[in-house]
Amino acid sequence: MVQASAPGKLFIAGEYAVVTSAHPAILVAVNQFITVTVEQAEEEGTIHSALNGGLPIPWTRLDGKLYIDERENPFFYITQAVKYTEQYILEAGKELHFFHLSVESELDNAKGKKYGLGSSGAVTVATIKALLKFYDLEVTAELIYKLASLAHLSVNSNGSFGDIAASSYTGWIAYACFDRKWVLEQEQHLSITELVQSDWPDMMVKQLQVPEKLKLLIGWTGSPASTAHLVDKVNLKRSKLEDFFPIFLRKSKTCVSALIDAFETGDVDAIKIGIKRNRELLQRLASKTGVKIETELLAKLIEIAEKFEGAGKSSGAGGGDCGIVLVEEDKNISLLLSDWRNSGIQPLPLEVFYEQKN
Repeated sequence: MVQASAPGKLFIAGEYAVVTSAHPAILVAVNQFITVTVEQAEEEGTIHSALNGGLPIPWTRLDGKLYIDERENPFFYITQAVKYTEQYILEAGKELHFFHLSVESELDNAKGKKYGLGSSGAVTVATIKALLKFYDLEVTAELIYKLASLAHLSVNSNGSFGDIAASSYTGWIAYACFDRKWVLEQEQHLSITELVQSDWPDMMVKQLQVPEKLKLLIGWTGSPASTAHLVDKVNLKRSKLEDFFPIFLRKSKTCVSALIDAFETGDVDAIKIGIKRNRELLQRLASKTGVKIETELLAKLIEIAEKFEGAGKSSGAGGGDCGIVLVEEDKNISLLLSDWRNSGIQPLPLEVFYEQKN
């Protein structure tokens, strides 16, 4: 039996623009996890998760590949992760086995509501890590990220794969998405091993250091939102806003690049300015597209933070879920959090997660 965990994530800056390759974002991995357990099985395997009511779904192999009757398959990300990872494992000269795979998640609350911490990315990453360990193969952040991205590409994900990057590399990261078209073209004639060992154009993942006196606060508004649905709504407007979108992308790239520089130089004031500017860009995007990114409660979360000289914004696609705030630790953080609670905002006691490197 082997186990592997992957952390959840939060976007700090660069949302919506990051789905376009070479446009940077900043993300952070947080200490809530999805854990995948893999155990040897005979003749037939199962996939089991509390997210599916706890019922195990049987799987077998068809033409040497994992097969689940699609009428019974709620685990698209997991099964695609298995298929790509097993192809990589076959190319490494290993014999495939049956196994039971089970999933445990901390990325929802006790009532099953999602916090917006990137469960689809984390479950894909944890599945790949567990399988590589099960077959005794080397595990690296880049390998996991690329296999997980291929799995998400195969189900036509409209996301940026930033959640995958945060779960794979952990800590604070600056991130830009690869050129999807190039990867899909290369997949047609390269082996999976050759593809994951290639340099992917426009891909960027860089660890960031955060000034010690700067505290990350996370507030949950209690209303889960669908990232895929919100991104789809914005994408539908792109062709009608040909004058606006290039400007939004350029300004987001400039803003987030300056924010990355501010993190690297430890400039707290510049970091807070960058967060506020990115919020303003997202507000303009919402106004132009008619998509509600910053809800009333997210706006309240930010308003309270600014009373304590913090800088805040929505995190991820918005529409609910979480807001983030960066504030100096010498401010009255306990009173800020109290004001959040009194306004119906739940502070999440999350910490940044850094995976120990071997």
